Amino acid sequence: MTNARQIAFEALLKTFKEDSYSNLTLDRFLSKTNIDTRDKSFVSALFYGTIERKLTIDYQLSKYLSKPLKKLKPEVLIILETGAYQILFMDKVPDSAAVNESVKLAKKNGLSFAGGLINAVLRKVASNGILLPDEKDKVNYLSIKYSCPMEYIELWFNELGEEDTVALLESTIGEADIIIRVNTCKCTPERLMEILESEGIEVSKTYVDNALSLNLCGKDIETLSSFKEGLFHVQDLSCQICCSALGAKEGDTVFDLCSAPGGKAFTVAQHMNNSGTIKCFDLYKSRVELIKKGADRLGLSCVTADVSDASVFNDKIGFADRVLCDVPCSGLGIIRRKPEIKYKSLESLSGLPEIQYNILCNAAKYVKPSGTLVYSTCTLLKQENEDVCRRFLKENDEYYSVAPAPDMSENKFLTLLPHKNNGDGFFIAAFRRKD
Repeated sequence: MTNARQIAFEALLKTFKEDSYSNLTLDRFLSKTNIDTRDKSFVSALFYGTIERKLTIDYQLSKYLSKPLKKLKPEVLIILETGAYQILFMDKVPDSAAVNESVKLAKKNGLSFAGGLINAVLRKVASNGILLPDEKDKVNYLSIKYSCPMEYIELWFNELGEEDTVALLESTIGEADIIIRVNTCKCTPERLMEILESEGIEVSKTYVDNALSLNLCGKDIETLSSFKEGLFHVQDLSCQICCSALGAKEGDTVFDLCSAPGGKAFTVAQHMNNSGTIKCFDLYKSRVELIKKGADRLGLSCVTADVSDASVFNDKIGFADRVLCDVPCSGLGIIRRKPEIKYKSLESLSGLPEIQYNILCNAAKYVKPSGTLVYSTCTLLKQENEDVCRRFLKENDEYYSVAPAPDMSENKFLTLLPHKNNGDGFFIAAFRRKD
């Protein structure tokens, strides 16, 4: 387990120093090691948990340090954070082991000078448990309890209300469910459930058609025969609902403009029974190759992929009956999957709405008369969602808003909240081009 702690330490250091995506960073580190499945699970839990609970942990550490946390060497701070996470949130790790292994980790990485400090601080954390600010200062209290910056909590208070904000914050803590989409071109949900259970996987149905929830029971999903045979792909419930909003049917031509890694295109292809044409586009060739690889594994011959910039009109690709633009966004709806996202400042996100609007306007140029255009994000900020769509409707009078889900009235936008929909936080809007 010592080596597992070293891997988590190195991955965290890279994530915080380079502001890199947590999932990509950890995947790279784990792919270079030969540790067993149990240790990989420990690394993942420690890595994601430390990021997820960073503000909570740092608040505890600050109580026992004579100088601000930012004055510590980054390497020392990460060792303190991972040690505190083990003590406070990993029940199976004895406090003494968390303290001793943290001191050893410091020595192993040339930080022997900090051994005494690490030992003393972590022992105090173990003795006193989790400390929280006074509840009278509600925003600060929630910020520390759920490890979320105050500026987001204040914004959500205004946009969602206090009850939904607290429920949303609760949903951001803990591991997200593993949801898959049955490849209905190859298999039925009932048959896939039988196959998965024979592979030692616990599986259950969800409220979304052809979506199943998995408990992998310690197994790697990509090693399953059912995965290799293309009987399913991993996709959150909210994404699957978004695909339904497109309303694609057999024989349609569909464009997916910000497609990589292609999950939405694959689900839409299955809605179309692999009949018709789905053209996927992404800005980078390497990501286009991911789409091609995924479509090939699933046996979806109607899916093609090519390089194209979603913000610039490409007169070579033609026009489509339905266009999906799942635009780049702040990602605040998927905090539980990528916890580092919540530590970006609101100011750093201020340029996104203009980028999103430009992509939406460009996407509209590809839609045939009477065709459908779907705009989606995995964020929960009004400025990236409703505001962009209302501006689009105001400045593009050849389009009108339609209901993105069957049980909704027209001229409404759909916001999916994790605590209400059991999926990622998501926004979906659908528009139709006038004939």
